Amino acid sequence: MELAKKRIVVTGGDGFLGRNLCAALKGRGCRAEDIFVPLEGDFDLVQGDSVRRLYREARPEVLFHLAAVVGGIGANRRNPGKFFYDNLMMGVQLIEEGRRAGLEKLVAVATICAYPKFTPVPFREEDLWNGYPEETNAPYGLAKKMMLVQSQGYRQQYGFSSVVLFPVNLFGPADNFDSESSHVIPALIRKIDQAMLAGAHEVVLWGDGSPTREFLYVEDCAAGLVLAAERYDRSEPVNLGAGFEISIRELAETIRRLMGYEGTFTWDTSQPNGQPRRRLDVTRAREWFGFEAKTPFAEGLKRTIDWWRSEGRQRYEGRP
Repeated sequence: MELAKKRIVVTGGDGFLGRNLCAALKGRGCRAEDIFVPLEGDFDLVQGDSVRRLYREARPEVLFHLAAVVGGIGANRRNPGKFFYDNLMMGVQLIEEGRRAGLEKLVAVATICAYPKFTPVPFREEDLWNGYPEETNAPYGLAKKMMLVQSQGYRQQYGFSSVVLFPVNLFGPADNFDSESSHVIPALIRKIDQAMLAGAHEVVLWGDGSPTREFLYVEDCAAGLVLAAERYDRSEPVNLGAGFEISIRELAETIRRLMGYEGTFTWDTSQPNGQPRRRLDVTRAREWFGFEAKTPFAEGLKRTIDWWRSEGRQRYEGRP
């Protein structure tokens, strides 16, 4: 598929990944006027009427579904019902109404949270159904995984072209640094920065630091979505990741070193760790549509820290 000639909708296009995807599409030759981003205030994608209006007004040939109601462990624990319902309804209706509207292709972004809690490492796509997800994010993960069921069923019955990708935790400049909903990298950067500004010699972190995670630089993920749209047309799930893992403890030490913080960490073991380990098998993405992560992890962290200090701190805290 040559995306430069298509009318494209990017749900969640004003978000962290969405902005990077829109930039990647323009880098592929797509015209700005052919890329439509439905804003939340204009289109409530949980509501069927709003989804149908989106297809009528934007008339997309390709749709990237990135929109999600999502957050870290704390947000998932507070909102299990909302995270399940909103994410389920968005995916179900965008796929169904896309089929009805004659959409040429839909690329959906699911979540690594859909994998079973004790998935063997590295996570292989064949293991997606071999157990229940980690409890704190299971409602969100299962809601997003239903897009895979729907994608496969619609391809079989209707010949509808859709693909579902499973990226690991993303990070990069302009990430979500909100203290109530951010994921681990922006949360660590902000906590350490606040301690440095306050002259504090201790930072309290959740869990015991033992879980491992894999992280993908956001620009690399956007490139993977574009490649999948252009080159991949099957309904088997595909992981998007960098193929490595790092413990939360080591991650905190790495960020501390890059930021120049000299204080100590105290681990609050009364708080949950989340899933014990995460690392993906990224063979399918490499072999099926030529995707490999390009950005070294430390370089991505440095760019993220630099953005926080130059723009993010002012945006979120009102101070330089």
